[in-house]
Amino acid sequence: MDNVHYQEMIRNLERLSYVLSAQKKKIYLFGHCNASEELIDILIEKGYEIRAILDNNIFKYGITYKDIPVVSPNSILKSDVEKSIVCIAARSYESMAEQLREMGYKGPIIKMVDYNSYAEYSLSKETIEKKRARVERGIGLIKKEKEKYPGCYRIYCPFSALGDVYYAMAYLPYFLERKLIKKYVVFTIGNSCAEVAKMFGAEYVEALSQRDMDESIQAVLFTEDADAYIPHQDRPYVIKLAKALYIKKIPLELIYKCGVYGLDRDCVPYKPVKLDSYRFLDRIIPGKAVVLSPYAKSVTNISSEYWKKIIKYYKEKNYQIFTNVFGEEQELEETQRLDVKLSELQSVVERAGTFIGIRSGLCDVLQEAQCRKIALYPDCCYSDTKWKMEEIYHLDSFENLVVSQKI
Repeated sequence: MDNVHYQEMIRNLERLSYVLSAQKKKIYLFGHCNASEELIDILIEKGYEIRAILDNNIFKYGITYKDIPVVSPNSILKSDVEKSIVCIAARSYESMAEQLREMGYKGPIIKMVDYNSYAEYSLSKETIEKKRARVERGIGLIKKEKEKYPGCYRIYCPFSALGDVYYAMAYLPYFLERKLIKKYVVFTIGNSCAEVAKMFGAEYVEALSQRDMDESIQAVLFTEDADAYIPHQDRPYVIKLAKALYIKKIPLELIYKCGVYGLDRDCVPYKPVKLDSYRFLDRIIPGKAVVLSPYAKSVTNISSEYWKKIIKYYKEKNYQIFTNVFGEEQELEETQRLDVKLSELQSVVERAGTFIGIRSGLCDVLQEAQCRKIALYPDCCYSDTKWKMEEIYHLDSFENLVVSQKI
């Protein structure tokens, strides 16, 4: 979960604190995902009682997180409505809330994070007026964007995920060539995603806030802007290519290559062309260091005990052990903190010799690195599909290891 949404979740939880404490609510979460696990961590720290994680994916039943089981949504019907509450930190709030109501659950359902700020399914005068104002703001934004980048075709990467931006950029040149586009600008959410776009040689890149991105995209769709494109398999909720995953196993890269850009399966991706060297490379022992990456936004966590075993193994081999961190992230115990630019990280792991990370967008960014690379996958299914995380996110240039949730 990115920091903006994480802080929003904390604020919403603070507003709920009286209800949860004074009324002694038994908390259920809907949707087993990274965001739900982060919410559980906060709730446990505050001493709240969490009964279960509701999920529609039968392949997740029996999994636990911090001893909290993943169960069928029907399980909540056995609870005391007066004492229960459902908190949803997952992205599909609207459909989850509707499902609970149709099942007959009459207790409170709380949206902890507003990911989809323009998907409100209501014809009320208030909602329509709010959406009209959003479109007007969006039209104003794209007018400024056009003025700032005259003559540029505009590419909007609407999701704050390194892997998504990586694949959007890796196959973008084919799209530009087909459209005879010479001059373009790429908009991302946040500076990290902007850095990935720059690694592919984009001359003009600008990081937008989540709100400005959403409103710009809404205006692009509303005005049917022919000089803009939104390369993503799910957002902006027009086609939702990701729905195909319920029928067929399709790796993420293939969704971008064939689904988003309409390219042939054997089409070769472009590689990053603007990489930098870390200025303190001489502090890393060549071939005798390991870089660990334990954090991810879009997949569930791997237990701290598993990371401790990895650290113990490399300590016994007298390796330098680094934890790659960003912002407020903390290094793992008995490791050194490593905070480098994305464009520098390849030089670091190649010098170190080994990279081990939870499967995240960072692994996509390091695909071309010439060293031993290991991607760790939680032993669970992707979203509410029947496909394992490893099946969707498998990387041919990595050793792909599935980690049991019980470790």
